[in-house]
Amino acid sequence: MSVLRCTQCSAVLKPYPPRYRCPECGGLLEYELDYEKLKDRAFQGSFNFWRYRSFLPDVKNVASMREGGTPLHKAERLGGRIGLKHLYLKDETRNPTNSFRDRSAALLVSNALDLNYECMVCATNGNLGASLSAYCAKYGLVCHVIIPKIVDMGKLAQMLIYDAVIEEYGETVDSSIERAEKLAEETGWYQATPELNPLTLEAQKTIAFEVYEQFGVPDWFVVSMGSGGTIYSVWKGFKELLNLGKIDKLPKMLGVQAEGCSPIIDSYLKVKRKVSGSPLTHAIGILVKNPIQMNLALKAIEESKGTAVAVTDNEIFSAEQDVARLEGVFAEPASSGTIAALKKLKDHSIISEDETVVCLITGSGLKATDILQALSKKRKTAVVGAEFSTKEKILRILDRKEAYGYELWKLLGKTMTRPAVYQHLNELYNRGLVSLRLKGGKKYFVITERGRRVLQAIDELKAML
Repeated sequence: MSVLRCTQCSAVLKPYPPRYRCPECGGLLEYELDYEKLKDRAFQGSFNFWRYRSFLPDVKNVASMREGGTPLHKAERLGGRIGLKHLYLKDETRNPTNSFRDRSAALLVSNALDLNYECMVCATNGNLGASLSAYCAKYGLVCHVIIPKIVDMGKLAQMLIYDAVIEEYGETVDSSIERAEKLAEETGWYQATPELNPLTLEAQKTIAFEVYEQFGVPDWFVVSMGSGGTIYSVWKGFKELLNLGKIDKLPKMLGVQAEGCSPIIDSYLKVKRKVSGSPLTHAIGILVKNPIQMNLALKAIEESKGTAVAVTDNEIFSAEQDVARLEGVFAEPASSGTIAALKKLKDHSIISEDETVVCLITGSGLKATDILQALSKKRKTAVVGAEFSTKEKILRILDRKEAYGYELWKLLGKTMTRPAVYQHLNELYNRGLVSLRLKGGKKYFVITERGRRVLQAIDELKAML
């Protein structure tokens, strides 16, 4: 009941395989529903992502880890602090891997299974890599994740534990996306990069469907922006509800970016910002230099008669603590920016105290590393034990030189039995953090690139303290 339609020239293509560029004009493609066939159809089933299956592009397989159906909290204490009577938080941290991207992973993996793919590839600066890794693990697919140099350690840890194949490429996710596009073309793997697969927009529009069922239509819907697809997907969801005759008004969309990397805001304000060096923000989830879906984000803001605002990292971290202390929700920096933006707009009387506002909390603060900068001032013991763990000590030794088991036991100070050391080595080997090679009749252990990435992640965490 859907086709792919170009957002620029309106050319129509078959729904599968998913493509993101129009072959006629190069414009971005999106899925379009057959509204006439769906107008009388109701949402069906339990309150979760697949309740909206009839309003998504057709899939035969249903990959699920009980995603969707996330809470909509009325944030009374936080709203009182800001000066808003009707503030709500759409809490996507309650998804299986703690982010809104689980919706996308569910639909992407379902489609990959339909099309008989065995390997999926995606470029990501965090959340989708974690989500896709988990869903691929559950359904027996290989997940190849391409990450930039800067990535939240918590998200990287998820990818590692779900056994994804991880490749580092580029300073920011922009370069990673280019790499993922070329790799999919060369290998024939399923392209799961959110910017390169319009099924992602379809999956994320269900956030709007859920808010409609939980509350109705707010006056404002606030979304942080990286590549621009998330704010557009929510807007698309509300527009579809309008076209289906389920609602009679639309929200104003408020797009938020960090001042250190705000290309969509700059385009919206029609300003050319001079940036010395690389764009930078600690809200890594929205660190995107050249957003592929910028025009879609601008379309959502302009069509909705909304607005866009940039916030500083200090404002983001202050908002992150406010959300946690006043509402008990630990939000990642990227989505805490929505609260910081609200404060600005309320102070400038752009949003009034009686208007209803929904902020999208995209992911958990447990995935992000930089919040530890603030927390470490009060509790430096947050990661005590990591520095002295046996496995880390072994990796540190092997990072300097290869060694055999007995030698490692001596270098560790003979503080445990030799079988215990070999148990640690076996576990590191099974996780792909060390490898073996024979030399002079002895088995030498050698650290792998994956092992070095783990040490790097530990070092980055310690640098925050």
